[in-house]
Amino acid sequence: MINGHGDDAFRFDRPITANFSSNVYSHVDLEPLKEHLRQRLDLVSHYPEPEPYTLERALAGRLGIPASSVCVTNGATEAIYLTAHAFQDRHSTILAPTFSEYADACRLYAHSAPLVSVSLAKKCSLAGYHPALRSLTISGVRALRWPGGDFASCTLRPSETARPKSPQEEPAKRSEMPDPVRHDVLWLCNPNNPTGGVIPKEQLVKAIEENPKTVFVIDQSYGFFTKAKLLTAAEAVRYPNVLQLHSMTKRYAMPGLRLGYITANPALLEKIRAVRMPWSVNALAVEAGIYLCEHPETGPIDLEALLAETQRLHEALNAIPGLTAEPTQTHFFLCHLQKGRAADLKQWLAEKQGILIRDASNFEGLDAGHFRIATQTPEENDLLAAAVQHYLKDHR
Repeated sequence: MINGHGDDAFRFDRPITANFSSNVYSHVDLEPLKEHLRQRLDLVSHYPEPEPYTLERALAGRLGIPASSVCVTNGATEAIYLTAHAFQDRHSTILAPTFSEYADACRLYAHSAPLVSVSLAKKCSLAGYHPALRSLTISGVRALRWPGGDFASCTLRPSETARPKSPQEEPAKRSEMPDPVRHDVLWLCNPNNPTGGVIPKEQLVKAIEENPKTVFVIDQSYGFFTKAKLLTAAEAVRYPNVLQLHSMTKRYAMPGLRLGYITANPALLEKIRAVRMPWSVNALAVEAGIYLCEHPETGPIDLEALLAETQRLHEALNAIPGLTAEPTQTHFFLCHLQKGRAADLKQWLAEKQGILIRDASNFEGLDAGHFRIATQTPEENDLLAAAVQHYLKDHR
């Protein structure tokens, strides 16, 4: 696990009053759910179901798929580690920058190279999901291409920090992609964290169909927060080589409960169930999930308004000299300082303004100038833009 995930307000003495560091939209009214859970606190005196069968049936009913195609997990992160465990000792491909737990889970379960990152020269754009997808071919996966952008300066290399290294490996060969390469498992975050881009659905479907021997692990934890077309669970379970990861905690802003699930073809999902620990999902989380299946309108979010506010904030930050806000298709996005370190900006914002951002320099493939923010209220967004402008004016 890398040091420096978002939502690390505990590191600062001053209270954080505006938190942009987590991709959770925090302004969600969960009082109905909280009241329901208060009335069910007696559940903590009993074991939950060894496997959350009741919640799996409820989710299956909402998604229009068989209950055998749903596996509830202790957050999407457990789903990642279960998947890596189920396919241990395989060859994995991870396109970076992306969520670090994919690489960590693959290391833990002895997955082989290549864990791929993209080295970004100054002229490269981070447009869309990942700039390498415009020209990258992964074992014949030519469908995974991102249109647009200037990628002439981009170079593809195996990740030095992510992939396992053999003691016998020659240093001179570490900068070369092994050839031929097996791609047993391909990990995709869609929408991608931290870039906010989405792989076009038709290209993803084509890639899945043209590469039946590759297992596509598609993390759709932020699927609610985009208007782009995504592969639905009902569509995905028809394929024998697709695992979709989902997060209820992102949509309903309840990360403390840790609740996620996997959807897949039942035969493929059996590999996951075979390595799942009993009682991994606590009773209150299961109860919350059942309640939300029955009351999906809980914690309403006006997505159109949130994305419009994201565009307004994006434009405001892009207008600040010395700062570039990268394109996005969801409610969070990357920014890049032309000079200086994001870590210094983060420290100043937290200590002087009570504002928290995500220093994104520890994402594989990004540099010291990158930081990530998630849109909050218009008032908080205005405070952030003004504070960043003030900082850059004083630190030229």
